[in-house]
Amino acid sequence: MTERALTEQAFLVLTALVDEPRHGYGIVGEVERLSEGRMRLRIGTLYGVLDRLTTDGLVELDREEVHQGRLRRYYRLTDPGAEALAAEAARLSVHVRAATSRLRARRASEGTA
Repeated sequence: MTERALTEQAFLVLTALVDEPRHGYGIVGEVERLSEGRMRLRIGTLYGVLDRLTTDGLVELDREEVHQGRLRRYYRLTDPGAEALAAEAARLSVHVRAATSRLRARRASEGTA
């Protein structure tokens, strides 16, 4: 994978896979929980994200199971996926700290003006 920022969708999908392999609807539900309902992935969108993450080696197929006559594919986070997620979390935290610091300074200067 090149050193490019992850999309918010990819970031949340990788985060959803940190603790265990999940199938499509499980990922969708976990992303919704992680985002506190702000992101609701459609299945078609999810599989587009999963295809890109798989191509980049960040996730891989864990297993396939038949459930109620339908095939469920479970995906899991790879080691490079965990590294990419950690790098992105660190990158984002730098931006959050910078924004928070500037907002704090703005509030302080407004209080003295």
